[in-house]
Amino acid sequence: MALFEYFPNYIWNLSVAIALESGGRIGEIVDMCQPIKDAAASGSDAGTPQFMAKWVEMGDKLIGLADEDEAAGRGFSASDKLERASLYLLVAERMQGHGHPGRAETYARALDAFARSTRLGSINRERVEIPLATGTMPALYTRAEGPGPHPVVVYCNGLDSCKELLYWSRLPEALAKRGISTLCVDQPGTGEALRLQNLPVDPHSETWASKAVDWLETQSDVDPKRIGMTGISLGGHFAPRAVAYEPRFSSGACWGANHNWAEVQQKRLKREGENPVPHYWAHVIWAFGAKDMDDFLAKAQEMNLNGHMGGVKVPFLVTHGAKDRQISVDYAQDCYDQLINSPRRELKLFTDREGGVEHVGADNMSFGRDYIADWFADTLGGKLS
Repeated sequence: MALFEYFPNYIWNLSVAIALESGGRIGEIVDMCQPIKDAAASGSDAGTPQFMAKWVEMGDKLIGLADEDEAAGRGFSASDKLERASLYLLVAERMQGHGHPGRAETYARALDAFARSTRLGSINRERVEIPLATGTMPALYTRAEGPGPHPVVVYCNGLDSCKELLYWSRLPEALAKRGISTLCVDQPGTGEALRLQNLPVDPHSETWASKAVDWLETQSDVDPKRIGMTGISLGGHFAPRAVAYEPRFSSGACWGANHNWAEVQQKRLKREGENPVPHYWAHVIWAFGAKDMDDFLAKAQEMNLNGHMGGVKVPFLVTHGAKDRQISVDYAQDCYDQLINSPRRELKLFTDREGGVEHVGADNMSFGRDYIADWFADTLGGKLS
């Protein structure tokens, strides 16, 4: 299985893959991409304004069509269109450099479309805010099916994702079927926490993950003895670290192992491996609240799990794509090998036999989604069928 590669560079193709795996329609994606195919040839950064213009145009069209549906009382149809509009706007926003004209407005429009879609479609997700020492951590809460109290999984972003994309990965839906609720968080350095509150990445993820547990313990539908944590992409640093230092987590998993992201930055300086977003260095400097490149590299030194995994004393699953072009599969082995105190550890590499071989299954997220959902059903006491 391979990534759908419409453009001549990985970063643009990754954005298309994200859209396809998150519920985008192939016809709409072709309509957005055909006019900008030549722009991609000039490099991953140069043509991003044209990328945004075309994807925003489609988002705006869908919002207009949704408005017509809503006026006619067709709420479910409006919701479906608003879901895709929000997705296309978020993908367009994600491709821009920090401070790019129109980026903030596009993000605001995406959040509005997402909120309207939730309401009109009666979708099983509630926006909540988790108090932090400074500011809040916006999140989406998806409740398990059936009577509670239920186990719950805290699900965190990578470097450049957001809680909406976490929801669209359909892991919350898969977990809900298995009797498990999900809290998708915009932790510091991502999503709303970064864009609207200017909260930078905190490498010590237990700081904010513990606040999520505090909040969950106040919810009547949550079983506080059955709380798990997972993360996607750079969440493969945040989730293992949080489980290592927050003893209230009962199980953990990572969707992509980011065991030594500090070392990955040194490799990227040498142009080894693929970057996840255009304008990469500007993005990480912004996300980490750094003054300049040297300051970012100093802050990124904490993004290393060596010496920390011995703190994981609950079941833990490490998953990784065998052909990940961003993060070497060797890091998955490192993470697994260092889980020496976990009573049940597992390493799952997705290969050509099934698919999901690219970074966090960008070629096919279904295998990672199902495997992680089954892991939590097994280790937190959900149901497998």
